Amino acid sequence: MRYLLLSALAICCIVHLDSYALQAPTSNDLDAESLYYVTGRKTSLYRDIERSKPYVRLAFREPVTFLSLEGSAMRVRTMDGATGYVKEDEVSNIWILVSKRRKLVTLHRGLEVVSEYRADFGYNAYSDKEILGTEGNPDHWRTPEGAFYVVRKNPYSQFHRAFLLNYPNAEDAARGLRDGLINQHQFDTIMQSERRGIAPPMGTPLGGMIEIHGHGTGLSSNWTQGCVAVRDEDMDFMWTYVKEGTPVIIEK
Repeated sequence: MRYLLLSALAICCIVHLDSYALQAPTSNDLDAESLYYVTGRKTSLYRDIERSKPYVRLAFREPVTFLSLEGSAMRVRTMDGATGYVKEDEVSNIWILVSKRRKLVTLHRGLEVVSEYRADFGYNAYSDKEILGTEGNPDHWRTPEGAFYVVRKNPYSQFHRAFLLNYPNAEDAARGLRDGLINQHQFDTIMQSERRGIAPPMGTPLGGMIEIHGHGTGLSSNWTQGCVAVRDEDMDFMWTYVKEGTPVIIEK
């Protein structure tokens, strides 16, 4: 569990993209139980608890270490060693683990399991996603594996509610460029989206529009086009916990 938490909150919370090489804190630098990430897109670190003197702008999804909670202000330390206060609701330690083999979605708060749900997956639930699936090629309606995050919450989804994931991400883009599936422009566009923390292009040969959404059967069925479906009531419960930036680990 500790390893998965570090994977979710360290690997998912990418701070630097240096010449398209992803960098993140190593597990040796992190205390899993006190690790949070920034959910606000305009979050500042303040010197004082009254939050009157901002001195550091924090990046969306940047990992921080929890030090103490004082009222509605949380004292944190950045990976660079800066210490100060942020609003409690601008950081989170919520993350999601999706197991394709167990057909489960597990909502975590740090090392604690908050809730667990049976889930439906893509037609081919056993293979990793590589390319766009179609009605003529439903074998590629697969659920991708790897480290992702919630890039958008959709309260008006045709499937009740939905968390859109950042697939294809930087790792998928590198694979696609290497294997000749996408061109340089498509690669650059995906990487730019990664840096800005916005949804990547969904129309490349890699596919897209991978969500965790409602209308699930609760019976661990295989019917989606690569998405992860849970029951509407389960989605409603997770909705209050999950924010843009919430890490999602999808494992085989």
